[in-house]
Amino acid sequence: MAVPAAVMLVLGLWGLDRGGMWRDEAVTFQVARRTVPQIWRLLHGVDAVHGLYYLLMHAVLAPHPGEVLLRLPSVCAAALAAGLVAALGTRLAGPRVGLWAGLLYAVTPMVGHYAQEGRSYAMVAAGAAGATLLLVRAVPLGGRSWWAYGTVLGVTCWLHELAVLLLLAHAGTLALARVPARVWRGWGCAAGAVVLALLPMVVVSHAQSAQVAWLREPTLDTASGLLRQFVGPTSEVYWACLALAVLGLTRLVGRRGEVTCAGVALPLAVVPPVALMLASLLTPLYVDRYVLYALAGAPLLVAAGADRLTEPVGRLRPAAPLRSPLLTLTGVLAVTVAFVHQLPVLRQDRSPDHRPDNLAAMSTDAARALRPGDPVLFLPSHARSTALAYPAGFRGTRDVALAAGAPASGTLYGREVEPGLLRRRLAGLDRVWVVADRRAVRAPWYPGNPTDRAKLAVVQDRFALREEFVHDGVVLRLYVRRNLVTGSPVRPVLLRPVLLRPGRR
Repeated sequence: MAVPAAVMLVLGLWGLDRGGMWRDEAVTFQVARRTVPQIWRLLHGVDAVHGLYYLLMHAVLAPHPGEVLLRLPSVCAAALAAGLVAALGTRLAGPRVGLWAGLLYAVTPMVGHYAQEGRSYAMVAAGAAGATLLLVRAVPLGGRSWWAYGTVLGVTCWLHELAVLLLLAHAGTLALARVPARVWRGWGCAAGAVVLALLPMVVVSHAQSAQVAWLREPTLDTASGLLRQFVGPTSEVYWACLALAVLGLTRLVGRRGEVTCAGVALPLAVVPPVALMLASLLTPLYVDRYVLYALAGAPLLVAAGADRLTEPVGRLRPAAPLRSPLLTLTGVLAVTVAFVHQLPVLRQDRSPDHRPDNLAAMSTDAARALRPGDPVLFLPSHARSTALAYPAGFRGTRDVALAAGAPASGTLYGREVEPGLLRRRLAGLDRVWVVADRRAVRAPWYPGNPTDRAKLAVVQDRFALREEFVHDGVVLRLYVRRNLVTGSPVRPVLLRPVLLRPGRR
């Protein structure tokens, strides 16, 4: 357990200070620094699904807020998850399989990506691995072990409610093991307690479902992309690990009442993503990070397949004391080769440009361009996260649309004025700076919020573009009233290529 946890810790700390937060992390950063009553008020209107995480991060960031401290809990959670995957493999198939599985988990790029995010997903993955280990322990022991299992899984689900799909995976594990009725009763009581405890969260978050209205139905390409993220993003690692995972399925079912490694790993890796994708055909809910916790099943299957492959070697003549360390070392070297193949992906992921946007860079551009007293519009309103996360670049400017700040209004980005008042405010301006999501300035775009529609309409009808700064999906534009334009050509002063990615949540 210690070796994979240490490797994951080192990889997580590598490049942790990227020099900039992206929008989701900025939300965590600014919400966690509010008072507890302000956080509580926010959760009644938005982001209830992240409520427990925000309260935890409030305590973490209280001593000294910063980007490294924001991401450090995720690094520690990922290291814990790697150790727990190793513990699962050790309990189910022996120390060698545990070591290989834990190391494979630690070097998987998708794990490394969320280990360096100031969001809850690495914590959810650690909680899910811990709950799965407690399930395996509870099957032969029963009794109070089920309460420990239910408690850990309940807290995990409160970190993110879609972790409740882990119950389906665990039911699949118990079915494959053909456990007796007493085990089903114990698990059923624990599962029922988890569901009952989660019901208030489900009711509140359902009322906030407009937050995920941007999601689309998953496709076959979505499923194949997730499989590649679970197994390995590079072709060499992907095909080798996929072949070993298939080999690991040969021991899917053991003796009656016996929980096998494959019997745990296959439902864990497959059931939650498939269940969420099927549900998303009716109401889109699927995002790969929502099922990050299921990834733990993939390295367990691969390690079990690799162990299965070594069995003929184990029947050779060399003495057993030498045979086992050599086989273990061979597997560690194979994981090292996989790490080297994936090193360019891991290195690229440490760049702030690899996230959907870089708010720090845009704030720096704003500091160069804006002057005290300059009017600023944020389009749509969530573009204000740049100023909330990095206010120095906007110090002294005038937020034209803002009616009440984010903490005071109990919202993520502040409460804006009504369209009529906004039009009157803009009528007295000869120039205005617009901070926009790149998608907001691409035609056709029709915002659902009436104030955002008014911003777009007035800027397009009454103003002309004079300057433009683009940085990683965020656009800073200067607009001048049309009757003041002298006829000189409009030219962007800075334009950088942008790779667009899905929005937050």
